[in-house]
Formats: sequence, structure tokens, C-alpha cells
Amino acid sequence: MGNKRALFFFKDYFRDFYDSQPWKVQKKILWTLEILETLDRIPEIYFKHLENTDGLYEIRVQVGSNIYRIFCFFDKNDLVVIGNGFQKKTQKTPQAELERAAKIKIQYYEEKKFNKP
Repeated sequence: MGNKRALFFFKDYFRDFYDSQPWKVQKKILWTLEILETLDRIPEIYFKHLENTDGLYEIRVQVGSNIYRIFCFFDKNDLVVIGNGFQKKTQKTPQAELERAAKIKIQYYEEKKFNKP
């Protein structure tokens, strides 16, 4: 089973979130990221397009009754840019988290445009 997608961790957004999680949650996050890298078709339980956003997706992680979300988006076809994550405590994704993810996406493309050789 080869890699289908490459993951790119933009700045420290993901790392800061990941480092603040207990070991058990970190392990499940890594397992879920591996699914994202290797499976052709990712089940929606692990990966979902967010409606009413400009191409944002959420990586979905559940450990016991705790739910975590990591925002990401595609750059080209098979590069997944990983942004911020948070622990979901309400049914609806908090607007502030969505806005932060949208800002990270804009920042990524602005820096990419600026840093072209």
C-alpha cells in the first residue's frame, strides 16, 4: 500500500495542537493521518468536506467520547495542507475555529505565491 497523498504541516499550527494532546489521542491522530495518506477513498467518518467553506476539510478523530477536528485543504491534487486542530465540545464547529482555518489557508497561499523561485 503506497502513499496516495502527501501531508504538509504548515507552520506550527498542527504541532501545537498535537503536542497538547494526551498520548492516546496523539496515537489515534497519527493512525487517522495514515489513513489520509494511504487510502484511495477515505471514509467520511475520518475525513469530510466542510460545507459553505472555500475548500476546507476536517480530519475527524474520536477517542472514547472525545472528538477532535483538524482542518486541512488540498494544494494541487495529492498534497494535503494540515492546519489547526481543536477538541470539539459542541455539535456545531465553532465559528472562530472555522475562521482561523480559513485565515491559515489564505496565509499558506500568500506565502507560497511570495516564495516562488
